[in-house]
Amino acid sequence: MLFTPEPLAPTLDSARRVLKQYYGYDTFRPMQESIISNIMSGKDTVVLMPTGGGKSVCFQVPAVVQEGVCVVVSPLIALMKDQVEALKANGIPAEYINSSVGQSEQTSIASDCLNGYLKLLYVSPEKLVSPGFLQFLQRLRISMFAIDEAHCISSWGHDFRPEYTQLRVLREQFPQVPIIALTATADRLTQRDIQQQLRMHEPEVFLSSFDRPNLNLIVRPGQNRVGSIVEFVTARPSESGIIYCLSRKQCETLAQKLKEKGVRANHYHAGMTPNQRASVQEGFLRDDLQVIVATIAFGMGIDKSNVRWVIHYNLPKNIEGYYQEIGRGGRDGAPATAILFYSFADVMSLRDMLTKDADPRLSQLSLTKLERMQQFAEAASCRRKILLNYFGETLEKDCGNCDICRNPPTTFDGTELAQKALSAVVRMRERAPIGLLIDVLRGMRNQAILQGGYEQIKTYGAGRDLPYLDWYSYIHQMLNDGLLYIAYEEGYSLKITEVGKLVLQGQRQLPMKKFQPAEKAEKQPRGKKAASAASAPTDAAGQLFERLRQLRKRLADEQNVPPYVIFTDTTLQEMAAERPVSRTAMLAIGGVGMKKFENYGEVFIKAILEFGGAPNPSDAAEDDEDEMPGPAKPRRTREAGDTHETTLQLHRAGLSIDEIAERRNLAASTIRAHIETLYAKGQSIRLDEFLSQGEYAEITTARAQLGGEPQLRDLFDHLREKYDYFKLRLAGLYQKRLKS
Repeated sequence: MLFTPEPLAPTLDSARRVLKQYYGYDTFRPMQESIISNIMSGKDTVVLMPTGGGKSVCFQVPAVVQEGVCVVVSPLIALMKDQVEALKANGIPAEYINSSVGQSEQTSIASDCLNGYLKLLYVSPEKLVSPGFLQFLQRLRISMFAIDEAHCISSWGHDFRPEYTQLRVLREQFPQVPIIALTATADRLTQRDIQQQLRMHEPEVFLSSFDRPNLNLIVRPGQNRVGSIVEFVTARPSESGIIYCLSRKQCETLAQKLKEKGVRANHYHAGMTPNQRASVQEGFLRDDLQVIVATIAFGMGIDKSNVRWVIHYNLPKNIEGYYQEIGRGGRDGAPATAILFYSFADVMSLRDMLTKDADPRLSQLSLTKLERMQQFAEAASCRRKILLNYFGETLEKDCGNCDICRNPPTTFDGTELAQKALSAVVRMRERAPIGLLIDVLRGMRNQAILQGGYEQIKTYGAGRDLPYLDWYSYIHQMLNDGLLYIAYEEGYSLKITEVGKLVLQGQRQLPMKKFQPAEKAEKQPRGKKAASAASAPTDAAGQLFERLRQLRKRLADEQNVPPYVIFTDTTLQEMAAERPVSRTAMLAIGGVGMKKFENYGEVFIKAILEFGGAPNPSDAAEDDEDEMPGPAKPRRTREAGDTHETTLQLHRAGLSIDEIAERRNLAASTIRAHIETLYAKGQSIRLDEFLSQGEYAEITTARAQLGGEPQLRDLFDHLREKYDYFKLRLAGLYQKRLKS
């Protein structure tokens, strides 16, 4: 099919039109607009953005706007297939060429490229540098090269792939074509190496926030992992999830245990045939499988948007890999859970594995990164702060959405202790690794100290009152809190950050957590059994969402595509809440572009009408638990009124939403819907329990910036996914109450 849109100049206005027409969104997410503007100016660009942050849009939109074809280098066949299917579903002509594509099909795709019919061509790095392919590219008008998963090019990164190093040929053979490098995980050293390896010309670097506030971070002790996982999964029969294991045997054993409990699960690892792996991944993408139990061979760049939880059966090798893997949960912006099971035995197994590396330099690098991962697991401070600080980003306040924030340990004023360590780092000219720094603080006399003359500095022996393990813990807390960072390329020496300088100069206090040996540390309390999650949704929006989800699955099976290619879960949730029954209303839903409306709009409107049509405009927050399908809305029953009254009484008794849900054996989402309905009807609700004045002010400001009555999805995106839909709705209801 020919690509025949109206001619578009490469401007931000045309980019916004493309976003609305093909993707169904009115506004770009934070930073996307600046990145697109930079790309359209023809400059090399580095994009560091977390999984689910919208990296693909950054090069796909300018590819549509600009003349020529965008060549996308992608490491996995499955990833190419997913992204190309999604682009085609949006009405954007794209194809991929790799080892899975036959020669006749490759010839046809090449012809489409030469004739200007394609806007994006995905290729593997092996295919890109193969004999003859570069010569073929010379015949094309290329708008840009987009290097996805760019961290694979750096040997300092966590997923180095030798074939990526050959991509430097792009600059040699196409010196005038801009190069766009994109990744979700790269520390300072890897970022710099990406630019050097690709021979980029003074690239503009866009570092988006790595924060994923919708991810609930949890670390649990390694005892009884299997039982805990089985309990967690069986309580969530409608939620998709991924479990990562270190060994193939663990994958197979755990998958079998879940199958025995009636869970639609399967394993995935490198010991399976390519066809077996493809079949399992396809089943997961199409929602035929609920759970994948896999080694890290599974999932890089996977586009499945509705993964609700990710579990690590074992400790990952490094923070980059861990962050990328948990990033596969909650890509749609809805809440998701990341659980890590930790035991010191995992650390020892990984150390044995990593020390077998033939390259001592890489072996030492891997061990150092493993130590940081271990410290994350043993941390006594906000886990999200640790992750963000690792990537060079500072979070001023604790996140409130990790196990440590919900159950904080005892702290003490560690400012003086930190100043001793920071002073020693400065006096050692920021050249010492952790072990040597601790030896200096403890007043040890060894060859390294004497050769460096460190026994002469003022802080030598200033911390001899503390044992080695205590100092080791406190220095890692300083790393996690962003006072120090490790310069891997300079012998793993410690460097002071701007935050560290403030603490050293006494301009900032530093609360620290008391060191506690791992074997004596208090175990994390096991989460409450989420029985309510297993129950069927009882509110009208939940019931409609399930109907729309089943409709989406049927259509996806008929068209042989993954369900999320049709619509994401968040789009269906917005449909269920807003119940659009006209063309204009449907196109206002986030994720519904022109092409998707043409293909699916009428059938989804029909399903909404059959369910009961649009909600009563005067009672938009009503959840109507007793509402039945059909054109006529039946009278509310006494039972439905009672259920709201029961929630109100329990709320007034001081119970939280989760406690009410557990007491009533209902989903927390149902209780939140009750709260919205009760507040909309004028009942007295402790609103500050759910929405602070600061949050209300920020949401109200965002509404004013968007103008009019913005859709929830637009508001959600404008606020960088900071607040969930519950808070957004409550803020709107509170604003209406103030005006009335």
